[in-house]
Amino acid sequence: MSKRLEDFIHDNRDGFDELEPRAALWDNIESRLTFTEEEAPKKREAKTFSLGFVLRVAAMIIMVMGVGFVFYLRSARTTGGVNLAAINPEYAKQQVKYASLVKAKRSELNLIAKSDPQLYKEFSGEIAKMDSTYKKLTSELKTSPNQERVLRAMIRNLQIQTEVLNQQLQVIEQYNQVKSQDESKNI
Repeated sequence: MSKRLEDFIHDNRDGFDELEPRAALWDNIESRLTFTEEEAPKKREAKTFSLGFVLRVAAMIIMVMGVGFVFYLRSARTTGGVNLAAINPEYAKQQVKYASLVKAKRSELNLIAKSDPQLYKEFSGEIAKMDSTYKKLTSELKTSPNQERVLRAMIRNLQIQTEVLNQQLQVIEQYNQVKSQDESKNI
């Protein structure tokens, strides 16, 4: 405090002390503050959650996010992240047609794997090479300035895969016919 204020308070101390509040004033204030049990403000109880409840909620959130992420990845994988119909609707139809043909032929070829695994291994090696080329084309499609040309190359790759699979299935059919004829001769 400043020296002048301190001096003023020290000189006039008696004047400050003579003005005291009446005794009933504090009783009056206290009576207003005291509450009955019903009037007392109720404390809000803090809500607590058990660890099990929190973990269940967290697990559900993670599951929902995981399912959403899987759907996102599937939608991005099926189209390669590019809308083929926007590039060329006719080529998009052809791509879907040949992709489904290749899938069907591969499932037929997978049935052969049980009866003749060596032959299946040779055939699947050739198809794997063509499939890796198709995957490269799919990744190029996203960044290529000439997407229609890449899409045509993808369709051509699928056509070749279909032809090769047809040839492989014919070879297997002929092999099985020769094998059955040899067995019938031996009987």
